[in-house]
Amino acid sequence: MTNKNSQLPVTLIIEDIIGCKWSLSVLLTIQQGVCRPGELTRSIPGITTKVLNERLKKMVRYAILQKRIYPEVPPRVEYEFTEFGRKIWKILDDIRMLQKEVEERK
Repeated sequence: MTNKNSQLPVTLIIEDIIGCKWSLSVLLTIQQGVCRPGELTRSIPGITTKVLNERLKKMVRYAILQKRIYPEVPPRVEYEFTEFGRKIWKILDDIRMLQKEVEERK
């Protein structure tokens, strides 16, 4: 991780991701194999293209996701987890699973 934003403390990155309504949905959908922006928009009910693009840019800045642009016409863009992103996803997924356990106890 070499950019300025990726040098932030991990706790601040986690807080920013968890504090965003859409970030976990975006990461979960990418984890499930949907990696192109149009597919992500269609796969996440209620998200707008603008919000999706904001979340993707933020996660690229944090080095959680990597953006791949293929030299095709029209250009094809895909997002995938970085090594750091896979570690962050594991933490976020543990939180998601803990929430599920809490909800099942009710």
